Amino acid sequence: MLSVLAQRSPLLAKMRVLGAIGVRAAHSHGDHVDAVPSYTKPAYFDHRTLPLPDIPFHDGLTSQENALKEKEKGPWKQLSLEDKISLYRIKFNQTYAEMNKPTNEWKSVFGAIFFFFGITGLIVWWQRVHVFPQLPHTLEEDWKERQVRRMLDMRVGPIEGFSSKWDYEKNEWKK
Repeated sequence: MLSVLAQRSPLLAKMRVLGAIGVRAAHSHGDHVDAVPSYTKPAYFDHRTLPLPDIPFHDGLTSQENALKEKEKGPWKQLSLEDKISLYRIKFNQTYAEMNKPTNEWKSVFGAIFFFFGITGLIVWWQRVHVFPQLPHTLEEDWKERQVRRMLDMRVGPIEGFSSKWDYEKNEWKK
């Protein structure tokens, strides 16, 4: 957008108010350039969906590994199985079989879940014993039965309500 404005207004571009030159000059670092942060460099990690990592597993090779890399350039029939495995381990940390190997992490997850269930159960028990008050006497079964009997005696809701479902002649609930 700045370059479009600079093309339309050459005076502003000359004064470096608008234009790419003014922007670059305002944001330049001069002669000082910082080192590249480590998080911007390519990193090695094994993952099944990304079979080729950005960099090899071993960056700095020993003299023995360098000799093996030179031997790799020749015919592969001359390489022993141990050499091939060593070459693979220079490039990769794990094989697909090692990456796909099941872990015992599920045990830790279930252990943590059961631990928190236990802590929650202890908190609920403590609250029932020490925090919540006793239940009111109106929730006892004897009180509920007496309340129902009183409502029937008072004939509460005789047409469509509570008492309409009671047979007063047989002294039982209607079927």
